Amino acid sequence: MNPSHDDADGWSWWPAPAKLNLFLNITGRRADGYHQLQTVFRLLDWGDRIGLRLRQDGQVRRQGPSLPGVAEADDLAVRAALLLQTSCNIVEGVDIIVEKHVPAGGGFGGGSSDAATVLVALNHLWGTGLGPDALAALGLQLGADVPVFVRGHNAWAEGVGEQLTPIALPAAWYVIADPGVHVPTPALFADPDLTRDSPMAKIEDFVSGYLSGNAFEPVLRRREPAVEAVLAALSNIGTARLTGSGSGCFVEFPSQQAAQAGRAGLSKELRAWVVAGVGRSPLLDALERN
Repeated sequence: MNPSHDDADGWSWWPAPAKLNLFLNITGRRADGYHQLQTVFRLLDWGDRIGLRLRQDGQVRRQGPSLPGVAEADDLAVRAALLLQTSCNIVEGVDIIVEKHVPAGGGFGGGSSDAATVLVALNHLWGTGLGPDALAALGLQLGADVPVFVRGHNAWAEGVGEQLTPIALPAAWYVIADPGVHVPTPALFADPDLTRDSPMAKIEDFVSGYLSGNAFEPVLRRREPAVEAVLAALSNIGTARLTGSGSGCFVEFPSQQAAQAGRAGLSKELRAWVVAGVGRSPLLDALERN
């Protein structure tokens, strides 16, 4: 992903990497209705790009198109900027451009990563001086997946996804695919066929290869023919898996060459990409260069 740089118009550009869930179990439900889960977040060298330009009038404004049907006030990137601004009593404002590459509603974490990048980059540009813990706590107010992008490392996650333990993952490349359908996560959590009582697992279970399933996969296969079709196509080149609550799917490979060969074995009509897994977020690299 491209590093940040300032252009002639005062914009700085920051990566917002996507993620995969290498497995996902639901282990119970809390009193407040949220589900407890266990998962492993894998960061990718692929994602959106965020443009930021400081304003002196205190306004936070989105420039350019956003997702269809998402009002400016509901945009996670805008909400992240407003949250940091009000939490730290910042008088400056910012213009925000979200250059989208990650399919919305695919389980790749695009919106959450956009929000995290805004928090991390504006913390630097506004000089608010918050540490990773404070930024992650703000991020959790925006969404359960935001903290892992703020911290910028692959992680074993528990709770609603916010209890993070760094995990070292071997180098890997992925063929990822977008079936092009979006099922709202609340509808999936409400599905009677969803397994909500998986036994608690340990990191060692994942490292040993024991864990690889996704609780949402059988539900989505039944509900969405497009997801079933993509998983079936991917299964011809390797072990096909679902990320997050879907609908994105992926196959892991040990090398770029193997992943490219896998992609070549799929239909050209399939919306699929070859991307690298990373051990450290490109956002942290961009931050160090500024």
